[in-house]
Amino acid sequence: MATPLLAQRADLPPEPLVIEALDTHPAVAAAQARVRSARAGSDMLRQGSHEFTFQGTLSRRSVEAEGDYAEYDVNLTRPIRLPGKAALDRKAGELGVEVAHNLMEDIRHQTALAFSDNWHDWLVASAQHRTDLDSVQSLKDDLAAIRRRAQLRDASLLEVDQVQSALAMAEAQAATSQAARDEARVKLAANFPGLPLPAEAPAPAAPAMPADSLEMLRDLVIERSHEIRASEREAQRLATLARRASADRIADPSLGLRVFSERGGLEKGVGLVGSIPLGGGYRRAAHDQASAEAGAADLELARVRREIEATASADLSNVRAHDSIWRSMENAASSAAAAAGRTKRGYELGQVDLTDMLLARRQANDARRQEIEARGNLLRAILKIQIDAHAVWTSQEGHED
Repeated sequence: MATPLLAQRADLPPEPLVIEALDTHPAVAAAQARVRSARAGSDMLRQGSHEFTFQGTLSRRSVEAEGDYAEYDVNLTRPIRLPGKAALDRKAGELGVEVAHNLMEDIRHQTALAFSDNWHDWLVASAQHRTDLDSVQSLKDDLAAIRRRAQLRDASLLEVDQVQSALAMAEAQAATSQAARDEARVKLAANFPGLPLPAEAPAPAAPAMPADSLEMLRDLVIERSHEIRASEREAQRLATLARRASADRIADPSLGLRVFSERGGLEKGVGLVGSIPLGGGYRRAAHDQASAEAGAADLELARVRREIEATASADLSNVRAHDSIWRSMENAASSAAAAAGRTKRGYELGQVDLTDMLLARRQANDARRQEIEARGNLLRAILKIQIDAHAVWTSQEGHED
């Protein structure tokens, strides 16, 4: 079976509303702010911290037998980046922006997974509550019927008590599922307040496999992973910083202009001044530290890649496993419902005990609840591999990437 477009899936909100809810989520907005911060940092590295320094002195000298003289000395200097350092700074800044952007997209991806979990929790809990209400209503009908039979002395008070007990248990289960439904809705509304929710959750859709093959989606999980891309760019950035630290073992010189006046203007001069720090153990240690961090980033990239590959394989395995589970539970629920119907007819004909009829009905309700749980797990697994593959709910920037 081929799945329709996501926006046409009846048990999910329209795709534009979900995209807007994800883009306006505080976690995503904070990550977008960090991207802007990274761009500002990139501009800083491009410009460099080499600024002009003004230094001046104004003094008065007293010379015996000559008198007092006003004197001043002014220096205007600026450090100069040695060749190659500016290019490394620009590259490090650009890579920093790419790292921040991919981390933002990964946070948005994690937010989409959180939304999927919240939504399916509400979907499943609501469907189970509706099933429990149907069971309660059926038992109420049975209780009314058996009370009439008891009045006509066609049923015993024991049978009335048995149905009342079953009804009380069904009502308790319905109250439990209602609490789970309300909790799931509250969490969904609190985490995504901008998304308008219907009064009642829609019924879970009939599961269908994605139009794209599961193997293709698994490969896309790895190929489009922003977490891997962020780790790659971070490794490149730290390698660039290590090269920058190596280049910085030769310090940048400072050049400037000096203007002075001595003995009240009798002596004046203009000249060039220069200085250069003499590198020592500190710069060597800074280079060693940067090199070690670059090596650690390479190992971190290998770890992230393995983790994403494991996630992709697990997504594929989960869809197949939950599909098999749901099909088995669907068959079990259908069989249990048919058995409950036959048992009820047998009871009405006097061929089956009331206890057997109530047991069959409880088993049918339990089987339907498990089928709903299995259906929700399958729908969740299918959507997860699509989200991980960035095949749904992607931002415009994600499409461009």
